[in-house]
Amino acid sequence: MSSTKVTFQNKQGESLSGLLELPDSAVKFYAIFAHCFTCSKNSLAATYISRALAKKGIAVLRFDFTGLGNSAGDFSNTNFSSNIHDLIAADAYLKENYAAPRLLIGHSLGGAAVIAVAQHLKNAKAIVTIGAPATAAHVKNLFAGEHEEILENQKARVQLGGRNFTIQKQFIEDLKSHNSLDHIKKLDKALLIFHSPLDQVVSIDEAARIYTAARHPKSFISLDQADHLLSHDADAHYVASILSVWASRYLNEHDIQDDNPESLTPAVKEGTVLVKERNKKFTREIFTEHHQLVSDEPEKMGGADLGPNPYELLLAALGGCTSMTLRMYANHKKMNLQNIEVELSHSRVHVEDCASCDEQEALVDKIIRVIKLTGQLDDVQRKRLLDIANKCPVHKTLENQIVIETKQFE
Repeated sequence: MSSTKVTFQNKQGESLSGLLELPDSAVKFYAIFAHCFTCSKNSLAATYISRALAKKGIAVLRFDFTGLGNSAGDFSNTNFSSNIHDLIAADAYLKENYAAPRLLIGHSLGGAAVIAVAQHLKNAKAIVTIGAPATAAHVKNLFAGEHEEILENQKARVQLGGRNFTIQKQFIEDLKSHNSLDHIKKLDKALLIFHSPLDQVVSIDEAARIYTAARHPKSFISLDQADHLLSHDADAHYVASILSVWASRYLNEHDIQDDNPESLTPAVKEGTVLVKERNKKFTREIFTEHHQLVSDEPEKMGGADLGPNPYELLLAALGGCTSMTLRMYANHKKMNLQNIEVELSHSRVHVEDCASCDEQEALVDKIIRVIKLTGQLDDVQRKRLLDIANKCPVHKTLENQIVIETKQFE
């Protein structure tokens, strides 16, 4: 699992800061996590859940809404509508650089936001809320004591979560346009609702309102002893475990097959290798008839370092073939060969640095292969095994004249 820092622009052109949690294995699908009101992408819930999902093969983008965390902008000028636009911007970023997100996850007010934005994101097929209110207007309860002051003076300083924020009248006015359940009633996506009966910030009654208004398929999971912020990592991991299993039902079976056939594992003929883009950078998925792996470039080269680079794969092919050939020969000759290790490196060297090279060009490719043979072997056997190493099929292919024919797909 790796965390990649990303930035993208909001509707006003301001920079939003995000973290993309990527699994070590192939990505099943992408998700967006919307944090709670006045929180950030680094909240415990956002961090725990995103990382836990990444370990299960789900890539998650968590980001700071405008004016919060490391994102640019003035929080006092934001509102629930701007949160929706920020989510649309996050969706656009993933589409352009990775793949369209299929799953939207929202915590607290972020949950209300992902339900509200769902109608604008056709690619999203599953929605998850955690401790979310049914409507954004619920957030007014957090600063009910300053409500009159805000309306009278156009703004007021309020304390939320131990920090001071400026809330403007426009924020309250905007909430009025998000005080309906109609968008939940029209939601045409799978919905999973997490809520704790002990939530002191957003009553579990709000979960009941969401569930009652929503169409099927819909599910509710009680979080028992959890608090609103999911401050215990055990609660966050519990959410992630159930969430990943639930989402796979709708995204792997329904969404990917019906809506995005390009995301299916492709059928590959025996002896053929297919390489597909995972993003617009360097991450590539490699498919054979029965296997799948990832190739990438290191971060210093602009990649995400999610897999070996192409030259490392080349060395792996030679090393793997060498080891297999040696084992086959040793077994056939009944040699006491206990273990084989092959270490390889590649470089470009000048001809004068390569005494064994016949090439006349200024630079040639040089592969150094170091073979460690463990076992009760005499000198004759060891020398013979080194000779056999040079007979491995991949070794012969690399030394032969290679003809590469390139043509366009028809």
